[in-house]
Amino acid sequence: MKSFFQFLGEAQSQASMQARKLNLKSDGHGGWLDTRGNFVATTEKGKLVFVDKKGKKKEEEPGKKPTAAKPQAAEPEKPKAEPEEKPKAKAAPEAPEAEGEMSDTLTVAFGRFNPPTVGHEKLLKSARKAATGGDLKIYPSRTQDPKKNPLDPDMKISFMKKMFPDFEENIINDDEMKSIFNVLIAASEAGYGSVNIVVGSDRQAEFENLATKYNGELYDFNQIRVISAGVRDADAEGVEGMSASKMRKAVVDDDFDSFRRGTPKTLDDGDTKALFDAVRQGMGSKKKKKEITELWQIAPKCDPSGLREHYVSGKIFNIGDIVENLNTGLIGEIIRRGTNHLICVTQENYMFKSWIRDVMEYTEKTMNRRMRVPGKPNTLVGTSGYFKNIAAITPGFEKGDATNLQPGAKPYKGVNIREFINKYKKKSN
Repeated sequence: MKSFFQFLGEAQSQASMQARKLNLKSDGHGGWLDTRGNFVATTEKGKLVFVDKKGKKKEEEPGKKPTAAKPQAAEPEKPKAEPEEKPKAKAAPEAPEAEGEMSDTLTVAFGRFNPPTVGHEKLLKSARKAATGGDLKIYPSRTQDPKKNPLDPDMKISFMKKMFPDFEENIINDDEMKSIFNVLIAASEAGYGSVNIVVGSDRQAEFENLATKYNGELYDFNQIRVISAGVRDADAEGVEGMSASKMRKAVVDDDFDSFRRGTPKTLDDGDTKALFDAVRQGMGSKKKKKEITELWQIAPKCDPSGLREHYVSGKIFNIGDIVENLNTGLIGEIIRRGTNHLICVTQENYMFKSWIRDVMEYTEKTMNRRMRVPGKPNTLVGTSGYFKNIAAITPGFEKGDATNLQPGAKPYKGVNIREFINKYKKKSN
């Protein structure tokens, strides 16, 4: 017999399923809104029909249907080759953009910045150079945990704006931008034709493969360029060798001098001490006391042998575990263990590869509340909290129950799903 979740999925329309893959939200009246709240599509005959900026309808291209990655594949799919650059007419240099006009190309930097370091300043300067006067947006990730992400997003961004005052207006505090996919979807919806993604050299291949693989499915750009911010060398002194891992290790070692060398001169001693204390508090590390957490857990780049020992022995990152990629923000289930990497699949069936040093366990497997925290619903499939959230946002789950609808929507008068399932059960018996 089919499970309850299967029945619930079958009761949803084709348009609902298409919209969910495209990260669209229902307005309760057959319309669909993007992540910015803009009306972008409507439902007609059970199918999603998009509208352009002038409100005219345009049919979805048949070839644009998303294809799910297959978890049972023995080897990861080869990423699609980067699309050939399309020639575009360029404005003459002496004709500047009209005031308020949006650039066709967006340059983005997405990262943890936990904590932010002088090395990140080099990344931001490279991003500004790549933008060449165009639009630049810097998105700090949203994850927080005591081991690798001790600062919460608001505090982290507050320190970043003090440390990098030249980029204060470019640093975006948006709790919807949880992964690089969210960033690219939002940019595509905003009308950008091309995008530059600036990352450290050690992450260039990862972002390039992932971003280009799903171009045309999740978002649509004429060109995606992944640009290296320069070589990163963990053994080097100065900016090239600075990393957030070293900064967290300095906090655990109660070594303020080393921590201070990892911050830019724009941050004075008082604010640097405040950052040091904030990281220590977030990690739960007590002053002058030895930290019992092993080094590979808080700074895997500083203890690769410890990380590998635990991985090879099967103590961490096993098939079926849920992990989060700390570089891209993607969350998925491990379906294959490599020598030093993992193949994972998101709940939307998008596949990604991660080095074991770049992931952490995702710890919401037993989440029973609908909301993880205020304003953030539980989206982890298989938990009762996920079911509660689906039930709450599904029109007609309880017939005529207005509390389940979007704000301003009228109670749904159609089929009650619970009644439908119970009726089906009686017939099948």
